[in-house]
Amino acid sequence: MHRETETDIAIIGGGVGGFAAALSACRMGKRVVLTEETDWIGGQLTSQAVPPDEHRWIEQFGCTRSYRQFREGVRAFYRQHFPLTAEARAVYHLNPGNGGVSRLCAEPRAMLEVLQGMIAPYVHSGRLTVLLRYRPVHAETDGDRIRSVTVQEAFGSRLTLRAPYFLDATECGDLLPLAGVEYVTGAESRSDTNEPHALEGPADPHDIQAFTWCLAMDYLEGENHIIDKPRDYAFWRSYQADFWPDRQLSWVSPNPVTLEPTEETLFWGTEKYPLFIYRRILDRSNFVPGTYPSDISVVNWSQNDYWLGRIYDVPPHEAQRHLEGSRQLSLSLLYWLQTEAPRPDGGTGYPGLRLRPDVIGTPDGLAKAPYIRESRRIRAQFTVLEQHVSAAVRGEQGAVPFPDSVGVGCYRIDLHPSTAGRNYLDISSLPFQIPLGSLLPIRVRNLLPACKNIGTTHITNGCYRLHPVEWNIGESTGALAAYCLDQKTEPLQVRRDASKLEAFQSLLTGFGVELAWPKIGAV
Repeated sequence: MHRETETDIAIIGGGVGGFAAALSACRMGKRVVLTEETDWIGGQLTSQAVPPDEHRWIEQFGCTRSYRQFREGVRAFYRQHFPLTAEARAVYHLNPGNGGVSRLCAEPRAMLEVLQGMIAPYVHSGRLTVLLRYRPVHAETDGDRIRSVTVQEAFGSRLTLRAPYFLDATECGDLLPLAGVEYVTGAESRSDTNEPHALEGPADPHDIQAFTWCLAMDYLEGENHIIDKPRDYAFWRSYQADFWPDRQLSWVSPNPVTLEPTEETLFWGTEKYPLFIYRRILDRSNFVPGTYPSDISVVNWSQNDYWLGRIYDVPPHEAQRHLEGSRQLSLSLLYWLQTEAPRPDGGTGYPGLRLRPDVIGTPDGLAKAPYIRESRRIRAQFTVLEQHVSAAVRGEQGAVPFPDSVGVGCYRIDLHPSTAGRNYLDISSLPFQIPLGSLLPIRVRNLLPACKNIGTTHITNGCYRLHPVEWNIGESTGALAAYCLDQKTEPLQVRRDASKLEAFQSLLTGFGVELAWPKIGAV
């Protein structure tokens, strides 16, 4: 079956950025169709099961008002529906998981509930249509404009979307090649960007950060929850990359900053910070005794980063091979933890580790989708470079100010090992702005990026790819498309016309989008 529909704005991809774009455009009265390849909206927060990576000022400033409402909504969800202890209920900035990675670690399914509540008024009124299990398969173009995008349901039916504006919020920038939008992948050359940490030789479009297939687990001491031995366990048990200090299935991995070998541990019992606590999404001590049998943690560690191949701009069978390879790596890591991992007491294995499919919404306990760190990126009117945001380059000047700012973000330049066999790159950056020029393709007039596919480089993607930044990007692009429809103008004209830019920025600030930072230090 093949149907057609028209809408004001079509958003392809329902992750963090796509969700925020839909929320923003609906808030401005536009009819929106939002498609999502999985059966959960929310991307990194939900279907990829990644607790939000945020800066240390997130509770006070440095994100949009709606993102802060989401965060407070998660806390309210637990306060309203769960038997918290008196001590936990008294914590103003409640962190349900008390994980070390974020001030808001919580179950993906709880975050999903909050996201669905935020868009419920628009869904119920008919302004927003959410299509789950749909992926883009075709785009029709006319010169510098996209006329339609066809999406296909998992069960085979197709829908052609016609709209004045299309937003690409897919995790890998999948709409860009379908619509012939100019884009780049991989690592740039220093000769092209002058970035201090860019490649000294030629650019390498295949040099892309590792992706990770996360899983959720708890631990029941004295019980046996050992999974069947994964098909590829023998391979992963012996695999060691040339740039890695030990086998991948071991407690030893590089320190991301110094690259020195670092030994890790699973639980408290040594002076080392436990991996189980780092991305813990449920701390049972927050709840009345008996509510949960165990803490719950997400496995998104250096040990299950997958860098043996790419999953986009390759033949489908090759992409599928690497996707399955990533799943096998994560399952092999769990099996190793259950059966062979050395313990501080001299024993081996933690058979009480248990997969939690219910937490993550899948039959096998692996996330619904892999955590993608690096997407295709548009060739933009303006590209953010390392020297715009680097602490080493800019020092006390702060990041380069952008007069066309449409938001802010802050995170270290954090690059994981890559498909080209390069190790971590983790360096200080400064609180930065999101320039409107980085959201505008060099040619196509009615497509906007709403995810990790904006005009950054391989280097600056490392600090523009995190949850609150992606949310801000989506919120601003959704507002931009709606603003252009209202004003009968186009995105490039908004950037070029000072009065239009000022009016659009005023609109954003009215909605609670911060455009500049107070004077603060590097991260």
